Amino acid sequence: MNTLNSAIYTIFEWITRFAFINILWVLFTLAGGILFGFFPSTVAMFAIVRDWLRGNTEEPVFSTFLTYFKREFWKSNRLGIVIIAIALLIGIDIWYIQMDLRELFTWTHIPLFAFMLLFLFFSFYLLPAFVHFDLSVRQLIKQAFLIMLIHPLHTLLMLLCLGSLFFIMYRVPALAFIFGGSAYAFITTWLSLHAFTRIQGKQA
Repeated sequence: MNTLNSAIYTIFEWITRFAFINILWVLFTLAGGILFGFFPSTVAMFAIVRDWLRGNTEEPVFSTFLTYFKREFWKSNRLGIVIIAIALLIGIDIWYIQMDLRELFTWTHIPLFAFMLLFLFFSFYLLPAFVHFDLSVRQLIKQAFLIMLIHPLHTLLMLLCLGSLFFIMYRVPALAFIFGGSAYAFITTWLSLHAFTRIQGKQA
Protein backbone atom coordinates (compact mmCIF):
# COMPACT_ATOMS: atom_id res chain seq x y z
CA MET A 1 0.00 0.00 0.00
CA ASN A 2 2.84 2.40 0.81
CA THR A 3 4.36 1.72 -2.61
CA LEU A 4 1.04 2.45 -4.29
CA ASN A 5 0.59 5.66 -2.32
CA SER A 6 4.11 6.71 -3.21
CA ALA A 7 3.47 6.06 -6.90
CA ILE A 8 0.22 8.03 -6.84
CA TYR A 9 1.92 10.90 -5.03
CA THR A 10 4.73 10.96 -7.61
CA ILE A 11 2.27 10.98 -10.50
CA PHE A 12 0.29 13.87 -9.05
CA GLU A 13 3.49 15.73 -8.24
CA TRP A 14 4.61 15.57 -11.87
CA ILE A 15 1.15 16.52 -13.13
CA THR A 16 1.33 19.58 -10.87
CA ARG A 17 4.85 20.42 -12.09
CA PHE A 18 3.85 20.33 -15.75
CA ALA A 19 0.68 22.32 -15.13
CA PHE A 20 2.62 24.91 -13.14
CA ILE A 21 5.29 25.57 -15.78
CA ASN A 22 2.57 25.73 -18.41
CA ILE A 23 0.81 28.42 -16.38
CA LEU A 24 4.11 30.27 -15.91
CA TRP A 25 4.71 30.07 -19.64
CA VAL A 26 1.36 31.72 -20.34
CA LEU A 27 1.73 34.37 -17.61
CA PHE A 28 5.27 35.37 -18.56
CA THR A 29 4.29 35.52 -22.22
CA LEU A 30 1.51 37.94 -21.31
CA ALA A 31 3.85 39.87 -19.00
CA GLY A 32 6.18 40.44 -21.93
CA GLY A 33 3.37 41.83 -24.04
CA ILE A 34 3.12 38.50 -25.93
CA LEU A 35 5.47 39.67 -28.69
CA PHE A 36 8.51 40.12 -26.42
CA GLY A 37 7.46 37.58 -23.81
CA PHE A 38 6.70 34.51 -25.90
CA PHE A 39 10.22 33.41 -26.79
CA PRO A 40 11.91 34.09 -23.42
CA SER A 41 9.11 32.30 -21.55
CA THR A 42 9.20 29.39 -24.01
CA VAL A 43 12.97 29.07 -23.61
CA ALA A 44 12.58 29.16 -19.82
CA MET A 45 10.03 26.35 -19.99
CA PHE A 46 12.30 24.24 -22.22
CA ALA A 47 15.28 24.88 -19.94
CA ILE A 48 13.36 23.66 -16.88
CA VAL A 49 12.14 20.55 -18.72
CA ARG A 50 15.74 19.85 -19.76
CA ASP A 51 16.85 20.17 -16.12
CA TRP A 52 14.16 17.70 -15.07
CA LEU A 53 15.14 15.20 -17.75
CA ARG A 54 18.75 15.42 -16.58
CA GLY A 55 17.72 14.65 -13.00
CA ASN A 56 17.74 18.15 -11.53
CA THR A 57 14.27 18.32 -9.96
CA GLU A 58 15.06 20.00 -6.65
CA GLU A 59 15.30 23.63 -7.77
CA PRO A 60 12.26 25.86 -7.05
CA VAL A 61 10.30 26.15 -10.28
CA PHE A 62 9.22 29.80 -10.14
CA SER A 63 12.60 31.33 -9.29
CA THR A 64 14.36 29.07 -11.81
CA PHE A 65 11.86 30.02 -14.50
CA LEU A 66 12.37 33.70 -13.73
CA THR A 67 16.16 33.31 -13.87
CA TYR A 68 16.06 31.66 -17.29
CA PHE A 69 13.52 34.20 -18.54
CA LYS A 70 15.71 37.16 -17.64
CA ARG A 71 19.01 35.56 -18.69
CA GLU A 72 17.83 34.51 -22.15
CA PHE A 73 15.52 37.46 -22.84
CA TRP A 74 17.53 39.20 -25.56
CA LYS A 75 19.05 36.14 -27.18
CA SER A 76 15.72 34.33 -27.38
CA ASN A 77 14.07 37.37 -28.94
CA ARG A 78 16.84 37.61 -31.54
CA LEU A 79 16.09 34.00 -32.43
CA GLY A 80 12.39 34.88 -32.41
CA ILE A 81 12.94 37.56 -35.04
CA VAL A 82 14.45 34.95 -37.37
CA ILE A 83 11.61 32.48 -36.75
CA ILE A 84 8.93 35.13 -37.25
CA ALA A 85 10.58 36.35 -40.45
CA ILE A 86 10.61 32.84 -41.92
CA ALA A 87 7.02 32.20 -40.79
CA LEU A 88 5.89 35.48 -42.39
CA LEU A 89 7.63 34.57 -45.61
CA ILE A 90 5.83 31.22 -45.67
CA GLY A 91 2.53 32.93 -44.81
CA ILE A 92 2.90 35.41 -47.66
CA ASP A 93 3.66 32.62 -50.11
CA ILE A 94 0.63 30.63 -48.94
CA TRP A 95 -1.58 33.70 -49.26
CA TYR A 96 -0.30 34.27 -52.77
CA ILE A 97 -1.02 30.66 -53.74
CA GLN A 98 -4.54 30.80 -52.31
CA MET A 99 -5.35 33.73 -54.57
CA ASP A 100 -5.79 31.13 -57.30
CA LEU A 101 -7.07 27.85 -55.86
CA ARG A 102 -6.67 26.16 -59.24
CA GLU A 103 -2.91 26.51 -58.83
CA LEU A 104 -2.80 25.21 -55.25
CA PHE A 105 -1.34 21.79 -55.98
CA THR A 106 0.73 22.36 -59.09
CA TRP A 107 4.29 21.08 -59.23
CA THR A 108 5.64 24.65 -59.04
CA HIS A 109 4.56 24.81 -55.40
CA ILE A 110 6.28 21.61 -54.33
CA PRO A 111 9.45 23.51 -53.24
CA LEU A 112 7.34 25.70 -50.92
CA PHE A 113 5.61 22.73 -49.31
CA ALA A 114 8.95 20.95 -48.96
CA PHE A 115 10.42 24.03 -47.29
CA MET A 116 7.44 24.24 -44.92
CA LEU A 117 7.96 20.60 -43.94
CA LEU A 118 11.68 21.14 -43.34
CA PHE A 119 10.94 24.24 -41.28
CA LEU A 120 8.48 22.25 -39.16
CA PHE A 121 11.01 19.47 -38.52
CA PHE A 122 13.76 22.01 -37.85
CA SER A 123 11.58 23.81 -35.30
CA PHE A 124 11.31 20.59 -33.25
CA TYR A 125 15.04 20.75 -32.48
CA LEU A 126 15.55 24.50 -32.29
CA LEU A 127 14.50 25.26 -28.71
CA PRO A 128 15.92 22.06 -27.20
CA ALA A 129 19.21 22.98 -28.90
CA PHE A 130 18.93 26.54 -27.60
CA VAL A 131 18.86 25.40 -23.97
CA HIS A 132 21.39 22.60 -24.44
CA PHE A 133 24.20 24.28 -26.39
CA ASP A 134 25.94 27.55 -25.62
CA LEU A 135 25.96 28.93 -29.17
CA SER A 136 25.25 32.15 -31.00
CA VAL A 137 21.90 32.43 -32.80
CA ARG A 138 23.54 31.76 -36.18
CA GLN A 139 25.45 28.72 -34.89
CA LEU A 140 22.34 27.49 -33.11
CA ILE A 141 20.27 27.55 -36.30
CA LYS A 142 22.99 25.68 -38.17
CA GLN A 143 23.37 23.08 -35.39
CA ALA A 144 19.62 22.43 -35.10
CA PHE A 145 19.29 22.06 -38.87
CA LEU A 146 22.19 19.60 -39.10
CA ILE A 147 20.82 17.52 -36.21
CA MET A 148 17.44 17.41 -37.92
CA LEU A 149 19.08 16.13 -41.13
CA ILE A 150 21.13 13.35 -39.53
CA HIS A 151 18.44 12.08 -37.14
CA PRO A 152 15.34 11.31 -39.25
CA LEU A 153 14.23 8.56 -36.84
CA HIS A 154 14.02 11.02 -33.95
CA THR A 155 12.07 13.40 -36.17
CA LEU A 156 9.63 10.62 -37.09
CA LEU A 157 9.16 9.74 -33.41
CA MET A 158 8.47 13.39 -32.64
CA LEU A 159 5.84 13.50 -35.37
CA LEU A 160 4.15 10.39 -34.02
CA CYS A 161 4.23 11.56 -30.39
CA LEU A 162 3.11 15.11 -31.20
CA GLY A 163 0.42 13.83 -33.53
CA SER A 164 -0.94 11.64 -30.74
CA LEU A 165 -0.72 14.57 -28.32
CA PHE A 166 -2.62 16.82 -30.75
CA PHE A 167 -5.35 14.19 -31.18
CA ILE A 168 -5.80 13.83 -27.41
CA MET A 169 -5.89 17.57 -26.81
CA TYR A 170 -8.22 18.12 -29.75
CA ARG A 171 -10.62 15.70 -28.08
CA VAL A 172 -10.13 17.28 -24.64
CA PRO A 173 -9.37 21.00 -25.24
CA ALA A 174 -8.97 21.73 -21.52
CA LEU A 175 -5.80 19.61 -21.52
CA ALA A 176 -4.28 21.90 -24.16
CA PHE A 177 -4.66 24.88 -21.85
CA ILE A 178 -3.25 23.06 -18.84
CA PHE A 179 -0.49 20.97 -20.43
CA GLY A 180 -0.17 22.00 -24.10
CA GLY A 181 3.13 23.87 -23.95
CA SER A 182 4.82 21.78 -21.28
CA ALA A 183 3.84 18.48 -22.95
CA TYR A 184 5.25 19.70 -26.28
CA ALA A 185 8.44 20.83 -24.55
CA PHE A 186 8.81 17.47 -22.80
CA ILE A 187 8.39 15.37 -25.96
CA THR A 188 10.72 17.41 -28.16
CA THR A 189 13.35 17.90 -25.44
CA TRP A 190 13.34 14.23 -24.43
CA LEU A 191 13.90 13.00 -27.98
CA SER A 192 16.31 15.83 -28.83
CA LEU A 193 18.47 15.09 -25.79
CA HIS A 194 18.81 11.52 -27.00
CA ALA A 195 19.98 12.81 -30.39
CA PHE A 196 22.38 15.30 -28.76
CA THR A 197 23.87 12.57 -26.57
CA ARG A 198 24.52 10.36 -29.59
CA ILE A 199 26.24 13.22 -31.42
CA GLN A 200 28.39 14.16 -28.44
CA GLY A 201 29.29 10.49 -27.92
CA LYS A 202 30.56 10.25 -31.50
CA GLN A 203 32.57 13.43 -31.07
CA ALA A 204 34.19 12.24 -27.81
